[in-house]
Amino acid sequence: MIIEIDFSSDEAIYIQLCNQIIMGIATDQLKVGETLPSVRQLADTIGINMHTVNKAYSVLKQEGFLTIDRRKGAVIAIDADKIRALEEMKRQLAVVLARGCCRNVSREEVHALIDEIFDEYK
Repeated sequence: MIIEIDFSSDEAIYIQLCNQIIMGIATDQLKVGETLPSVRQLADTIGINMHTVNKAYSVLKQEGFLTIDRRKGAVIAIDADKIRALEEMKRQLAVVLARGCCRNVSREEVHALIDEIFDEYK
């Protein structure tokens, strides 16, 4: 999986990194049990600070996408707590849908968009 950071983006680099790893998991480019590069190795490859990678790995661990093993490093390990995941999705979707409603996006357009995006993860 190739990670690309947009240094001109307003989005924090560690968030971009987290999002790309999550997308890699969702699209099956990264598999459960797969080991990610070490903090130093990934930082050098991307050209970012080690602390930024460490922060991204810590966030992903906290959110249940990674486990950190002293010998293996960062390992993809999905937290199977579906209820927690659905609650988090609901919170995030509420804001996104409110923004869409303010811009007159219809229910049908939202459903079509969700179907289109969801089909990418199968």
